[in-house]
Amino acid sequence: MATPTQILTKYWGHNHFRPLQEEIINAVMANKDTLALLPTGGGKSICFQIPGLLKEGVTIVISPLIALIKDQVEQLQKRGVSAAMLVSGMYPREIDIILDNCIYGHTKFLYLSPERLQTNLVKERIKRMNVALIAVDEAHCISQWGYDFRPSYLKINMLRELHPNVPVIALTATATSEVVIDIQDKLLFSDQVVFSQSFGRKNLAYFALNEEDKLDRLFKICTKFKEPGIVYARNRKKTKDLAVFLQKKSISADYYHAGLSPEVRSQKQENWIRNQTRLIVATNAFGMGIDKSNVRFVIHMDLPDSLEAYFQEVGRAGRDGKKAFAILLFDPVDQLNLKKQFETNYPPVDFIKKVYQCIANYYQLAVGSGLGQSFDFDLKVFCSTYDLTPIEVYNAIKILEKEDYFVFSEGIYSASKAKLSLGKDALYTFQVANKKYDTFIKILLRSYSGIFDDYVKVNEYDLSKRVKTSKENIIKALEILDQQEVLSYLPSKTLPQLVFIKERIAPDNVVISPENYQLRKEIALKKLNSVLDYVNATRKCRNQLLLSYFGEEDAKRCGICDICLERNKLELSDLEFSQISTQIKKIISNNPLILNKLVDQLKGKEADTLKVIQWLIDNEKIIHTPEHKLVWNK
Repeated sequence: MATPTQILTKYWGHNHFRPLQEEIINAVMANKDTLALLPTGGGKSICFQIPGLLKEGVTIVISPLIALIKDQVEQLQKRGVSAAMLVSGMYPREIDIILDNCIYGHTKFLYLSPERLQTNLVKERIKRMNVALIAVDEAHCISQWGYDFRPSYLKINMLRELHPNVPVIALTATATSEVVIDIQDKLLFSDQVVFSQSFGRKNLAYFALNEEDKLDRLFKICTKFKEPGIVYARNRKKTKDLAVFLQKKSISADYYHAGLSPEVRSQKQENWIRNQTRLIVATNAFGMGIDKSNVRFVIHMDLPDSLEAYFQEVGRAGRDGKKAFAILLFDPVDQLNLKKQFETNYPPVDFIKKVYQCIANYYQLAVGSGLGQSFDFDLKVFCSTYDLTPIEVYNAIKILEKEDYFVFSEGIYSASKAKLSLGKDALYTFQVANKKYDTFIKILLRSYSGIFDDYVKVNEYDLSKRVKTSKENIIKALEILDQQEVLSYLPSKTLPQLVFIKERIAPDNVVISPENYQLRKEIALKKLNSVLDYVNATRKCRNQLLLSYFGEEDAKRCGICDICLERNKLELSDLEFSQISTQIKKIISNNPLILNKLVDQLKGKEADTLKVIQWLIDNEKIIHTPEHKLVWNK
């Protein structure tokens, strides 16, 4: 049998593993339930893909991020690995063939969203598979304490019931200490094997800048750095406005968001990766699965909802190990808006139930129907139909999703696919009898290998150029051939998908658990306050603040964040600063003194003690009493 290093070299072209990868792989190969905490860009997928290639059978990969699923499946296929995915928006015929290939074919990796596990079809087929490994990506989603809890993740341990002797590997880049414990508990780990790499990034300098004119600061930063960068903004309109602002300043910039067509998004992303565009201004829809090593800075123009989300996004900077910058620009209005947004994220329960009823009526679903069905969902059309506000509806849908009624997948693009239904002999007979389709079918066969065996992606535009006709004529021809059962044609989908994972119920039976609703609101508020504490900090190193949030309490000052740079101006070592500040705290904590009296009682050079005192005053660690005495600010 090949070794993990040989597999790494064969499929990825590398001779050495990144830190902890080999240890994680060895634990999985020893059939131990394993939790891997690796930072963004730390190579988590390798940790289950290599064992999956080494083990006999199918590796089932659970992930909530459809964009990441599609990216990983495509990357594996490019490397010659048989990988498939089950996500919302797929056609029943396509799903049926994928599942059969996992049982009877040579599929090595089956990626699926957790909601798919709740359908009887998938459960029954998985039961019949030779499952080698279960990989749970974004494992923090299984914990209510995580920043992106999804109830459907709680159903994953159903796989353990179907295949009790198969090991599980759970992976995440963002988990607090309580989430780490919760993941192992919820996934029924039999082994308490945890590999944790420090979340610290020594080359990443964190800045949180309170700016009156954020646009001016953005321009100055983008002018100073000549290498690639990412600018994150909260909404789609703002990404375009900021990109246009930078373009007018002669800075190479473009914008990206989920509302753009798949072709446009792909082109914009490719231009940035190839350095044809230097800056990409984007919503958080951008970044998953992208490994561009020379990103020198990530700027946030709006406050993030959580430190987990922020940490993941800034982690896309400096992957080459060279110094990079994570810069968050904010003003007092941003803090008020974040609090206001928090309230709108939790609409009244009656309104949430109303939205559920409207959705059921919109798709004309009778009570007891709809289970497992997937629908195109145009938010604007829906809101116009029922005279509702889009942002309120969106937030209601996200809560209904948390209650496990359905799944809402945004910005999904599913390429057109086709599979020949006739065998080679029957197809030849059809071509002889239908000369007008003969040339077209020959071009299909030349263009798409494997079209007899499985659904393959087809590009109607490319086919139109080869056949020398319009794209519309190609689509019409494929539809006719589908109707005549010569082939199975699945047209592309671009709208978001809404998938019912419970049958439609009567309005009075819709339950929004008050306990869960309130608990999630409290957890979200706690995360919001952590963001505000981070940006308003003036004394503690930002790297220490972030690492402390993730349970690393013994982290050292980074020396390169905005707060550390102010400290560094004192020209004192950490030890010297600590000794002087400790003396000061001991002296004036309960006995305020005027400056001269305090200096007289301090040991060491007067110049050094004055520097520390001034820094402590500037950072509000020492305050003045009405009598102009200095006292430690408790």
